[in-house]
Amino acid sequence: MSGHGHGHGGGHSHGCCECDHEPAERGVEYELYRRIDIEKLQCLNESRDGDGKLVFKPWDQRTDRMKFVESDADEELLFNIPFTGSVKLKGIIISGEDDESHPAEMRLYKNIPQMSFDDTSREPEQAFRLNRDPLAELEYPTKIARFSNVQHLSIHISRNFGAESTHVYYIGLRGEYTEAHRHEVTICNYEAAANPADHKVETITPQTQFIS
Repeated sequence: MSGHGHGHGGGHSHGCCECDHEPAERGVEYELYRRIDIEKLQCLNESRDGDGKLVFKPWDQRTDRMKFVESDADEELLFNIPFTGSVKLKGIIISGEDDESHPAEMRLYKNIPQMSFDDTSREPEQAFRLNRDPLAELEYPTKIARFSNVQHLSIHISRNFGAESTHVYYIGLRGEYTEAHRHEVTICNYEAAANPADHKVETITPQTQFIS
């Protein structure tokens, strides 16, 4: 296991959104797990190989306690998540047990394939202090301008609420997806190759408006 970096620079976001959407409506929004290249997904410091892939699952399985990942050597986990195209990430839900093993801090990095714990000493794109959320109800909104062109997302669980190991049952990702063949254009020119119909989705609005 790579040496763990423990640099914790940068400000933290504290807010989360306990949305009032109906469950079925919210479930449609949390479909980005379908856009993960799941065979290439990595979870560092997982106690059992492959378990990190299990927490990216359908909305209606978010409280399923049979599929989870537990950290091994200490409380940290590092998910390296490649997408099959380009993603504009808008929000994350992360759920664990209602005890000290629940993640307490989440740090997000983008477009750093094969990220290791040594790399977590760098400044994250965004960091959150988490609340215990065993029912997967709390969304943490991202700074969309920083996550508008994501081909690879890394999620570093840097600590929990005091347990020796961390348990994660569900990670939900909300946002928009663009097919891979368009991502080079997206990198250079925001919305340069968009179809007219896309403009309804891509119109830049104040970042807080997507939380309802």
